[in-house]
Amino acid sequence: MRSGQSENRICFAHTVFLTHKSIPASCFFASPASYFDFLYPNLCGTPMAQTLPFAPDFSKGLLPAIVQDAKTLDVLMLAYMNEEAWQKTLASGEAHYFSRSRNKLWHKGETSGNVQKIVALRIDCDSDSILLLVEQVGGAACHTGRRSCFYREMKDGAIRLCSPQIFDPEAVYKR
Repeated sequence: MRSGQSENRICFAHTVFLTHKSIPASCFFASPASYFDFLYPNLCGTPMAQTLPFAPDFSKGLLPAIVQDAKTLDVLMLAYMNEEAWQKTLASGEAHYFSRSRNKLWHKGETSGNVQKIVALRIDCDSDSILLLVEQVGGAACHTGRRSCFYREMKDGAIRLCSPQIFDPEAVYKR
């Protein structure tokens, strides 16, 4: 790691790593020096790196936001973001989304306490999809109380539940 470069703030071309002490960058990569840094050692930390475009194109409407656990890379959920959700996510360091069913902004975990702390944000090549790498507080991302919203699996013709139940939604949401 170069002098002055924090373990939790590593530069990659289209990835933003936010300062988050509980998950060191070494959890994601074989070594603290990235392949990108190896190929372009003078890019990170220079004005060129700071001017790389990093903003979703919200002119296309709501954008899909894929959420992965930063340690395991398990897919936890798919949600949608508008520009306000994006800005609140950047400002707070916790995930905010736009609820299509409720037609309003939503802070993930505001009711359950199972917030998602942002470790990294990525934008795809067309700037119309967002990937959030998160620390899932409380262990459950799904409103059903499961670790992942993708808890049903069909494999070899058999259907099974593949994500553990973490909490009872009736008790948490007082329905």
